[in-house]
Amino acid sequence: MPEDWRIIVLVDNDNDDCRRLKEEMESAARQAGIQTRTRSGGRPWRLVNRIVVEELESWYFGDWKAVCQSYPKVPPNVTARAPFRDPDAVKGGAWEKFEGILRRCGYFKTGLRKNEAAQAIGSATDPARNISRSFVKFREAVAEAVAGLRS
Repeated sequence: MPEDWRIIVLVDNDNDDCRRLKEEMESAARQAGIQTRTRSGGRPWRLVNRIVVEELESWYFGDWKAVCQSYPKVPPNVTARAPFRDPDAVKGGAWEKFEGILRRCGYFKTGLRKNEAAQAIGSATDPARNISRSFVKFREAVAEAVAGLRS
């Protein structure tokens, strides 16, 4: 692998124990002989493991403005309600909750088309605006990887 490459592994935790999942990911990298950010001790790293808590759709709740831009009939105050204030703690399946909100607003009547939603919301997303803790960790890792390649 070229010296200037970095690998970012991103996984949904899907109700797995985050700490156990992260340790499994770190162990796999260690067995492959790849230096991870977690174990680098501030030295240059080749791979960073990140976990989406709970699912990728959780990140949509972290940048609700992007959802509203993509789907204008969605109420802008959804994330002001207790079940959605913390994007990483949406109970009962983030994608199911997300789908339910969009369906009630007239979108995806036959079921959430995840790729379509990801493309629409992704084009409206402002990474600096997202408040999901797991997204922030991901964003920081990407920024660090890119900065390390420039120096």
